[in-house]
Parts: sequence; structure tokens; C-alpha cells
Amino acid sequence: MPRHPNDPRQPIEADYNLPEEEAAELPSKSQRKREMLALQDVGAELVELAANQLDKLPLPENLRYAIDQCQQIHAHEGKRRQLQFIGKLLRDVDPEPLLQALEQLRQHAKLATQRHHQLERWRDRLIGEGDAALTDLLHDYPHADRQQLRQLIRTAQKEAEQGKPPAAARELFRALRAMADSQ
Repeated sequence: MPRHPNDPRQPIEADYNLPEEEAAELPSKSQRKREMLALQDVGAELVELAANQLDKLPLPENLRYAIDQCQQIHAHEGKRRQLQFIGKLLRDVDPEPLLQALEQLRQHAKLATQRHHQLERWRDRLIGEGDAALTDLLHDYPHADRQQLRQLIRTAQKEAEQGKPPAAARELFRALRAMADSQ
């Protein structure tokens, strides 16, 4: 029995009424859902960013407002619904510039982490090996203050031998970070 044209069970625009060439070009429902979920994941990543990081991204005003609102929501269900709304807003935005800017933020964070670990290795090596490691460090960083570093190394070594808290080791790390920043 044919359905009435205003029957709500009848699809308004069915893809099967399109010519075969056009129907083949349309993404499947599963593909559209995967894309929607991927945008929601991007939205969740945006919500986790700090305000100064969000300022660096090309976000429309309504999307930035929705992200700020989501960061203030603590209820699980409310946050989930706001993330869905952010995903919906992301569908109206060209995601490519946003994804590129996010990737740059990720790379910057990755480089900062690598640099931090490298300075930690230098600190540990300086405390463990002493003057031999200091000579290698000065080869890589010729502008470093040898006398200050030597004093910090000796103090950190004494602290380690006596089992004291590593205050001098922290100070040595800060000096190394300042030295690397000035390069």
C-alpha cells in the first residue's frame, strides 16, 4: 500500500532517488558518522587546551564561546552534550586550517618535552660525572658560566651524598634551562 506524501515515516529526500553517478559520490551514512565523531574528538582536544593555546587557533567566535562554556561544565552529561554541540559547530568550519594549527601546537609541545628531557639528562650527567660532563656541556654551550655551573654541580653532589632534598639539583636544572634559553 503506498504511503501518503506527508507520512513522517517516509524519508523526505532519499538518496536512492538520485541518479547513480551522484549517489556513488555521496559518502555513506557510516562515513558521515565517522567524520562527525572525528570532529567531536577534535572538539574534545580543543576543550583540553589552555586559553593561551586557544588564542593561537583560528576559531570562530561562536566555537570559542562553546569551548569556553564546556571548560566550565563539570557534570558528565552536560559536558558530553556540550562536546556534541562543539562537534556540530565544527561541521560548519573548514577543519583543515584548524587541524594544521593543532598539529603545530602538538609539535611545539613535543619539542618542549624533548628539550626538557635533554636538560634533565644533562643535569643527571653533570651530577654523576662532574667536570668531565661539564667539559662536554661547555663544548655544546660555549657561552655557559663555567664557574656557576661547577659550584651548582658540587653542591648537588654533596646533597646527593648526604641524602638531602635535591634543592641544588633543581637550581642546576634552572641554570641549564636559562643557559639553553639564552642560546
